Amino acid sequence: MYEVTIERRFVASHAVTVGGCAESPHEHDWVVTVVVRGEELDGEGMLCDFHKLEGVVEEVLHPLRGVVLNTVAPFEKVNPTAEQVARHIADSLVGRFQEASNGAALAGVTVSEAPGCTATYRIKA
Repeated sequence: MYEVTIERRFVASHAVTVGGCAESPHEHDWVVTVVVRGEELDGEGMLCDFHKLEGVVEEVLHPLRGVVLNTVAPFEKVNPTAEQVARHIADSLVGRFQEASNGAALAGVTVSEAPGCTATYRIKA
């Protein structure tokens, strides 16, 4: 089994509701780690092209850059926790991923909103 990992960053604010109380909006330098895996390499010895994967991830992250997450879909209806952000990014990648992947599958997305604070959404095999 092979895995390829890329990491990207974006800056955005959010206000999470915890215990029924909404936090004040605050900004994070979000770090997103995307992992793809597969059994086979292509004819050039690659699981997938890093550049194609980066392009797909950038398309998904673009609407999240520089915004208050609570104001963009789906977070105007979903609490914008790190867990929900990771799942949203993963769900958004699945539909766009196949063309860039050469048959590899998305394994998961990890989101860090602060050093040492991460949430991961793993795709079931």
